[in-house]
Amino acid sequence: MFGIKRREFITLLGAASAWPLTARAQQQERMRRVAVLMPFAADDPEAMVRVTAFVQALQELGWTVGRNVRIDYRWSGADTNRMRIFAAELVGLSPDVIVANGSDAMRALQATSTVPTVFLAVVDPVGAGYVASLARPGGNSTGFTLFEYSISGKWLELLKQIAPRTMQAAVLRDAALPSGIGQFAAIQSAAQSFGIEVSPIDVRDAGEIERAVKGIPRGSNGGLVVTTSALAVTHRDLIIALAARYQLPTVYPLRLFVSAGGLISYGPDIIDPYRRAAGYVDRILKGAKPAELPVQAPTKYDLAINLKTARALGLEVPPTLLATANGVIE
Repeated sequence: MFGIKRREFITLLGAASAWPLTARAQQQERMRRVAVLMPFAADDPEAMVRVTAFVQALQELGWTVGRNVRIDYRWSGADTNRMRIFAAELVGLSPDVIVANGSDAMRALQATSTVPTVFLAVVDPVGAGYVASLARPGGNSTGFTLFEYSISGKWLELLKQIAPRTMQAAVLRDAALPSGIGQFAAIQSAAQSFGIEVSPIDVRDAGEIERAVKGIPRGSNGGLVVTTSALAVTHRDLIIALAARYQLPTVYPLRLFVSAGGLISYGPDIIDPYRRAAGYVDRILKGAKPAELPVQAPTKYDLAINLKTARALGLEVPPTLLATANGVIE
């Protein structure tokens, strides 16, 4: 009887000696905390695509939500007051790193945050004071730029190509964003070479957008350029509907506008930086400092055209333009 008990004991002892190693390994895998500040509504399908790409890329790097990482989201819906409140809330959670989408989010965090920050969709982080330089960010922030201002001139070129009779173009920009000034300056510098007179339209909310677009002089020689901002993305359906209602050929800064019914767009692949941001978050969680991680520019750009919208506007898209498009919606 004793021999049996002894054998059983030795077997149990062997199992017990192996079990704590696994348990200890699991216990040592500390839960890390990532905060995400977004200028969209929580139910915005475009926002869901972005954060899904980010989470999937994190998972590929070994970070699984609920096992070794927790992600706290805040959605401001392009409301700058809510953005400031949510920025303070996230900082108060003491996360290991914050992911901030856009200049509004970065401005809200600058006043309160000492947490390492990875930004996305910021046009001019050096000019805004978020980093000392692109190569050597310094401080506590790094991330991914949306594009350089010079690309804004391309939008006017595309407007002239797809609507050759355009002589006047209104430029829709968020009045609260300094980057709106830079984008308009680049558009204005290109205007003379395309024979187009441009004028800025500053807006802050949906009501101002509707009144502004309604007030654009209509006719065969008018057009619209929409600059990049969280405001424009949030109210994209309204802007697209107004452009259709008032028969305005319109150029947009991102492909998502064309997918929603806009005429034509040229801009960076907006999803790719979210995957790349996961790599920076991974490195920061493993001990890297934002100051050591250079700010990266987009690597992919898309030209998208909606042929259905072009037909509705009575426009014939030049074959040369179609040939260079990355995406064509029939």
